[in-house]
Amino acid sequence: MAFGWIDEQAGARRRAGLVRTLRPRPADSPLLDLASNDYLGLAHHPEVTEGAARAARTWGGGSTGSRLVTGTTELHTELERELAAFCGFEAALVFSSGYAANLAAVTALGPHGSLIVSDAGNHASLIDGCRLARGGTQVVGHADPESVRKALATHEGTAIVVSDTVFSVDGDRAPLAALAEACREHGAGLVVDDAHGLGVLGDGGRGAPYAAGLAGAGDVVATATLSKSLGSQGGVVLGPARVIDHLVNAARTFIFDTGLAPAATGAALAALRLLVREPRRAARAREVAAELHAGLTTAGLEAVRPDAAVVSVRAPSPEQAVLWAADCRTAGLAVGCFRPPSVPDGISRLRLTARADLSGAEIERAVRVIGETRP
Repeated sequence: MAFGWIDEQAGARRRAGLVRTLRPRPADSPLLDLASNDYLGLAHHPEVTEGAARAARTWGGGSTGSRLVTGTTELHTELERELAAFCGFEAALVFSSGYAANLAAVTALGPHGSLIVSDAGNHASLIDGCRLARGGTQVVGHADPESVRKALATHEGTAIVVSDTVFSVDGDRAPLAALAEACREHGAGLVVDDAHGLGVLGDGGRGAPYAAGLAGAGDVVATATLSKSLGSQGGVVLGPARVIDHLVNAARTFIFDTGLAPAATGAALAALRLLVREPRRAARAREVAAELHAGLTTAGLEAVRPDAAVVSVRAPSPEQAVLWAADCRTAGLAVGCFRPPSVPDGISRLRLTARADLSGAEIERAVRVIGETRP
């Protein structure tokens, strides 16, 4: 029977407690949200939603084509110019998603005959970029610059090192300065995904590369998503102008994909300008993460110390992680639930988002609910 193997895989997922389901949320959810990636609390900010509405009224509901045909509006180029200036890079290129941006960066910068050195804890989009690239990939230990050095030493020719700046599972930061040093010793480029750093780390939220003194370097390329701190949708690649020009001509997820919708573009631009005016939001997100971690550990829970705005709480098993998250929801708290294969170490956990707009009372409530519902 066609697709009969799907039933076998579905059964295996059920037995392993790894079934995933969609849960549509209402516009006015009563839950305290610690599950989204809205780090700065901007997704519903009046300036951001008005930016989206105004762009849709001006440019239409869709971008109408690929970026190279009709999908580039004046709004897109405005966003790219301001993102590059804010993050400290020479140029920027906006994509329809952060996933598409990562695929573009890795595949276009990892040609045939090159070596791609990839951190074992990288996000799925970077991993898929490595799989689709024509270069060879070597996976190295998590956040281990010495392993990167050893991998680069085995290859003569073009090479890039790819890594998250803040890893999405536990929220730990990559040693960017040490990675850049290893790359420069071997003439390799460094490509980093700053999805969880933009808006949270660096001066006023300018990102992890900026904080590490790497923004604008000729051998560093950064990607980011517009759907987390900026409360919108889409992705961006930041780097030297010649790299961005190369992506325009070689990146398949740019050439053959419809451009980012005007509403998302307008929302991201409004959020960026708001962050420029209110840089304190970035520091507040980090403060909330620290307060959550302190409360959880005081309550006897195993929580990983956050380097940015992600707080991870270990769970005993995939099944208990699911039940724990469900019990939190019943108690009025939405939390993330990460299980294999989403976690590279096989350890299930609750994943909490520290939002800049959370009050002290809301932080205390979240800690209390998580503690009271623990397995």
